[in-house]
Amino acid sequence: MPPISPRSQNCGLEVERALSSSVPGMDYRFLGATGLEVSELCLGAMMFGSQTDERTSTKILDTFLEAGGNFIDTADVYGEGRSEEVLGRWLKTRRREDHIVATKVSRPVGPGPNDRGLCRKHILDGVDASLRRLGTDYIDLYQFHIWDAGTPLTETLSTLDTLVRSGKVRYVGASNFCGWQLQKAIDLCRRHGWEPLVSLQPLYTLLDREAELELLPVCQNEGVGVITWSPLRSGWLSGAYRRGMTAPPPDSKVSQPGSHSWDRYANDQTWHVLDELAAVADEADSTPARVAVRWLLQRPGVTAPIIGARTHAHLDDLLGAVGWSLTPEQMSRLDAASEPARLPYPHNLPPLAGRSRRAAGHG
Repeated sequence: MPPISPRSQNCGLEVERALSSSVPGMDYRFLGATGLEVSELCLGAMMFGSQTDERTSTKILDTFLEAGGNFIDTADVYGEGRSEEVLGRWLKTRRREDHIVATKVSRPVGPGPNDRGLCRKHILDGVDASLRRLGTDYIDLYQFHIWDAGTPLTETLSTLDTLVRSGKVRYVGASNFCGWQLQKAIDLCRRHGWEPLVSLQPLYTLLDREAELELLPVCQNEGVGVITWSPLRSGWLSGAYRRGMTAPPPDSKVSQPGSHSWDRYANDQTWHVLDELAAVADEADSTPARVAVRWLLQRPGVTAPIIGARTHAHLDDLLGAVGWSLTPEQMSRLDAASEPARLPYPHNLPPLAGRSRRAAGHG
């Protein structure tokens, strides 16, 4: 992959600043160019109320809080709204101001033509429904779940600006955007004086490094925080997969009907990454899952990987990704093993000779 440019000096603030927390091991980082401090791990609540029952979900939330975590991500479509409901009932037992709650809008939540997308009506209906389920009067981070090609971006962004001004939403972000879509949204907000996007939630793992081509450079140049989803890539980086396997474990996500993950990832490139991941984990006296998350935590521009724990044991393993560091040599080995064999055009073209300082934001 080409090197990710450091953030432009014109921005004035660093995208990623780590602060020591009062809990050993867990650090806080500023979310993008804001003053909002979030824990370096974000707890994903996607399975709460569906694959993970409420009692287990509550235990996971309690443990995450005790470990120093304050950042929780959900969405209106997770468990058909049950994820937000479970989280909302838990929040009632806690001091609301201590938690950064992120949720999302745009995925279909019903059969009607306006039960999806990023039009003004669906966003306004969606935020009120999420607030009811969460049992709160504000959402810390409200995110577009996916791009909506049918709605003018100006309509979407102006609506989010209205929500921030009303107090229902504190910050706004996006998920699953392309590079040009993210940059266009940033530019429109700047032009109209609307509330800026402060975060992006992309897929980024040792097996999926496409975000380095455009998304991460845009985020670093524009002061946008990065909250990565699926850091273990549906279990591929958990240690459950090894070279020589001919099929996924029978109880895994990859084995579920409709999953095309095995066809996509069961190849020599993946086995090479998993070989190196296992070797580094052994050297670090750690687990493959922890090393995979640790690699993300040490990548430029990343604010917080989202750890989606289905069980309390999964959470215990993933919390072990904080409080230590991979060595530069171990990072280099993982970088090299996961380097894509071929870059797409025009990323495969070498930069113009003699222009490296300008490309790095120093010209």
